[in-house]
Parts: sequence; C-alpha cells; structure tokens
Amino acid sequence: MFARWPTGAKLFLILSIALLPLALIAIFATLRVTQIADTELRSHLRVAAAESTRAIAIELVGDMTALRVAVDALQADKGDAPSCARAQGVFAQQSAAGTGFVILDRRGRPICGEPFPGAAAFARQSDPTALSAKIVDNRGLMLRIADRSNRVTAAAWFPAPFLAQISRPSGFAPDYGAALTLGDDRLTLDPLERESALERRESVRNALGINGLMLEMQVRSAPIGSPLLIALVLPLLMWAAAAAISWFVVDRLLIAPLRALRGSIAAYSPGDQPDPAMLRALPAQEIRELGDTFRALSRTVAIHEAGLAEGLVRQTKLTREVHHRVKNNLQVIASLINFHARGARSAEATQAYASIQRRVDALAVVHRYHYAEMEENRGVGLRAVLGELASSIRATAPEGTRVAIVLDVDPFYVTQDVAVAVAFLVTELIELAMVGTPEVQLRLSLKPANEEMRAVLRLSSRALVDDDPLRDRLQHRYGRVIEGLSRQLRSTLQHDPLTGAYEIAIAVTGVE
Repeated sequence: MFARWPTGAKLFLILSIALLPLALIAIFATLRVTQIADTELRSHLRVAAAESTRAIAIELVGDMTALRVAVDALQADKGDAPSCARAQGVFAQQSAAGTGFVILDRRGRPICGEPFPGAAAFARQSDPTALSAKIVDNRGLMLRIADRSNRVTAAAWFPAPFLAQISRPSGFAPDYGAALTLGDDRLTLDPLERESALERRESVRNALGINGLMLEMQVRSAPIGSPLLIALVLPLLMWAAAAAISWFVVDRLLIAPLRALRGSIAAYSPGDQPDPAMLRALPAQEIRELGDTFRALSRTVAIHEAGLAEGLVRQTKLTREVHHRVKNNLQVIASLINFHARGARSAEATQAYASIQRRVDALAVVHRYHYAEMEENRGVGLRAVLGELASSIRATAPEGTRVAIVLDVDPFYVTQDVAVAVAFLVTELIELAMVGTPEVQLRLSLKPANEEMRAVLRLSSRALVDDDPLRDRLQHRYGRVIEGLSRQLRSTLQHDPLTGAYEIAIAVTGVE
C-alpha cells in the first residue's frame, strides 16, 4: 500500500517521522524544566511551612502552658494574685494584637483576665480532659484548658491577624496563602486569590500538635498560561512546519517539475518537439538537463522516423512494382497457354490447356487485387476476387459446357496467402463439378462464422453430389490438391454428399 502512495505523501510521512523525535525532546525538556521548578518550589514551601508551624505551635503552647500553671494555682487558691499576674504578663505582650484570656470558676464567673464573647459557653462545652480548640467564624482561634477536677477553666482568644503575623516565614519571597484547619472549619490567615482558571498551586499541611489543628500553606506554581502553552505547542508547530516546508520545497523543486516533464513525455508523439520554454522554466538544473536529453532524443527519433517513413515508401513502391510485374507475367503466361491451346490437335489437350489457364488466371486475379489494396493495407477483398474469378471461369469453360454461378459473398478482407488458397480451392471445386457435366449450376457464398474473425466459404452444386465418378475423380486427380489447399487454410473441408456442398472456415482480417 505504501508503494502506491504518491511521492509527495511518502516524503511528508518520512520527514514527519524523522522530525517528530526532535519535537518530543523539546516538549519533554519543557515539561522537565517545569517539573524541576515545581519540585524546587515545593521544597521551599515545605521549609516555610515547617517554620510557620513551629512559630505558631511555640506561641500557642507557651501561652497555654502559662494558663495551665495559673489554672492549677487558682484551683488551689482562688485568691492567688501572683499567678493571675504572671498569666496577664504573658498575654500582655500580644494584647495589642487583640489576644486575650479569661480564667473561670466552676460557675463560669471570671477569676482572672478579661472575658470575651463565647468564652464561657466554649469552656462548658469542651472536653474537660484535653486541650480544646475552636475556630470562630473565620475570625480567630479559641483554646480552652482546665484543671484536673474541671472546676477551674481557662480560655484564650487568638485573632487571625495575630496568628498570620507570627506565622509569617522569614526570607520567603513568593506570595503564599496560609490557613488553620480543624476538621471542616477553616481560619484563613493569609488569603491567596486565584489569578486565572488554569492556575496551579502547591500546598503543604503540617500538624500543630494541638487538638488536631493543622496549618496549610499554598503557593502558586508555574501557571498553565500562554508561555507554558507556547512552550508545549511550539515544538509541535515547528515540527509540522518543518515537515510541510521540506515537502513544499521538494515538491516545487523536484516532484512538480518531474510531473510536468512526465506530462510532456506522455503527450509526445513522433515528430513532435518538447517546448524549449517549458524546459527552461524547470527550477532544478538536473531536471532541465534531463529535459534537454529528452528533447535531443526526440529529435533523433524524429530523424529516424523520417528515415523509416522514407524507407517504407520505397518498400511500398518496390512491392507494388513486384506485384505488378508478377501480375503481368501471369497474364503473359495465360496468353501463351491460350496461344498453344488454339494449336492443340485434340479436345483433351485443349481442355488441359484451358484448365491450366484458369488456374493461372485465378492467381493473377489475386495479385491484381492485392496490388490495388496495398495503399490502404486492408488486405485482399474476397468479394471482388471471387466475382472476377467466377466471370473468368465462365468465359473459359469448355465448349459445350454451360456454367452458371450464383454469388452470395459478404465483403470480407483476407491476407494474400488466404486469398491465393481460396482462389485455387474454388477453381479446383468448379473444375471438379464441370468434368463430364454439360450444364453446371453452382452457388458460392461467404458468410460470417460463429467464431470472431472467421468466415465460412460454401460452394454447392448437384454436380458435386456423391457418386462413383466423383469419388474416382477425387481419388486420381483432384483430391490431393483440394486436401493440400484446405491444410494451407488451416481448416477442415467439410463435404455434404447428399446436397453436393463443400464448406470450409477461413480466417479474415476485417469487413467493409
């Protein structure tokens, strides 16, 4: 199937396969560079997230440790002012950022610190045996701690801006997003807005070790934008363009000129000359040289054709002259036979001369018509040959013998060899019918056969009905000649003994 493809299609396929690895290498390199950049960015993000997680965890754990110490002291002595003061001192440093705490007794009354909204309810609802956390309406974080008997509890408030400030990593240049998550609740510390629908992000989540709190940090990685798309698509475009340009150049410089030269060669006929302007317009020097070679070859062929045509004319004239001389010589022979026949001293000798003359006349008729048909080279027309042959036989019939020949001949053409054999065969059969019969009626027909380029020659007469004299003449005089002529015609001569008909199929070359 590939062998039947046009050369242009084969060339484009080969170039595409050859250049495709280069495009794939370029795409792989682009993806690899992007992957390396993502890996490097993810590594920096992990370092920054670990730093932020550590900073938040240290701050929250330290504050809650101070509250645990104060809770334990106040549980033993609710009037322990120094313990409350120490806790207030710890939170005093962050109070400007909005942090706060409160220590409550069993009834929810404040013992130390400043109450804040939701603190009492959170203290009552939380697990008394562990450090509890709660994200409040994406505004901040509440932590709760109690003594061992759960009679004194403490709650602390850390607003989102404060947590964002202490979680900010040092030396991290890219824009990032940070959020604390607790189950399905989320507290955004630093928002990271989406810049496009195709934006890609790298994210890391670290546990703070406080009641399931997680710190999640995100950064933007290289986006799937115009630069990346161009970097991915450009190698494919360059691959397709390189293959197309290569095919276009080869098609214009090689295939199209060869196609034009092929059309000129296909339209060439003997005697024509290729257009020099068309050959000069071919872009490739090698193809122009090939066209010049074909032009020189066509001139050589034209010269040889002219020589052959001249030789054919001379040969035709020579053949015409030969046939003309043969016809004249046969006519001279026929005249000589006729002259000697008039001087014969017996009727048998006269009949013998007449029989020989009829055979010579048959051969002369064939040569004359072959000579006449040579210009058109159609062959010998049997209708005219058989018609003139029948007239000649009637004219030269023996004295006292009347010959009537009815012709029904289609206009078939045959070669000279077939025409000579047919003329002799018809003459022999008519001679066979005339011997010993004073009045002979014959019917001669030539009709198409069932096979293509074949015709059936049929001669019938009551004089040819099977009897002893006919068999005797066939055995001693006419049989061998008739059999030889049928073999020359490469066919079988059929004889119907009841109707006196002879029939043979002959080869023809055409019909009018």
